[in-house]
Amino acid sequence: MKMASRDWALLVLLSILWGGAFFFAAIAVKETPPLTLVLCRVGIAAAVLFAFIKIKGEIIPKNTSLLIACLIMGLFNNLIPFSLLFWAQTSIPSGLASILNATTPIFSIVVAHFLLADERMALNRFTGIILGFLGVAVLIGGNAISGTTIATLGILACLGAALSYGIAGVYGRRFRTMGVSPSVGAFGQLAATTIMMIPLVIFIDSPWELPLPSKAAISSIVALAVASTALAYLIFFRLLASAGSVNATLVTLLIPVSAIVLGTVFLDEILTQRHYLGMSLILIGLIAVDGRIFQTLKPSN
Repeated sequence: MKMASRDWALLVLLSILWGGAFFFAAIAVKETPPLTLVLCRVGIAAAVLFAFIKIKGEIIPKNTSLLIACLIMGLFNNLIPFSLLFWAQTSIPSGLASILNATTPIFSIVVAHFLLADERMALNRFTGIILGFLGVAVLIGGNAISGTTIATLGILACLGAALSYGIAGVYGRRFRTMGVSPSVGAFGQLAATTIMMIPLVIFIDSPWELPLPSKAAISSIVALAVASTALAYLIFFRLLASAGSVNATLVTLLIPVSAIVLGTVFLDEILTQRHYLGMSLILIGLIAVDGRIFQTLKPSN
């Protein structure tokens, strides 16, 4: 499906919003525990989407199958990856976290290969997976030599988040057959995650005992929830409808660029040559997985 100029503009905006999520989280997590930050992100975003749904006059279905689906998606698409990524950003730069998060499509393919009968492992996908994991190996390499460190655990946490996203991507296919709008589906996931997060935050973080965050941290939390979650969800689903799922996945290639630029300019984060080499291998792997370049180079009969 060919992308119009508006679609490209939405794609770039979405990459900035999702790349900005790593930037905002890097600021907020300095003063807010990761689990509390997750609760704030999903709770505020759910409230914003609920208001949006009511303004549009949409109906939120109340049935058990949708509730279960939202709980499972909330677990794998929000609770687990958000928690792991926010915790990881207490020990590694936001740019590095975004690079590792870019392996999500690679994990999606691996999960789909084992769980879905109609997802075949084509040569370009296999090549992309190998390149992606080589990139990860480069990123971990230096830390592995020096032994297990908090930075190594942060890297592994990001990979765990990418795997969780991959599982969510495969499971989320069933939402297409449930007859719910994208905004209702997004709200359902976020609301379910909020419900699951509340007892975790109460028993682990005891937020009432925490000091009040600074204005910068509070602003980052609000931006993370409203811009990088609620608004980003709406833009993503709009892009899916107008440009198709294959084109929408191109955002994965752009997110690390946005996150690295924001982290470098505003947070004084520094990535080494090893990080950029690893990112290059991962991005080349994603291009191979996408497959369009092979179709372009393939001679026509």
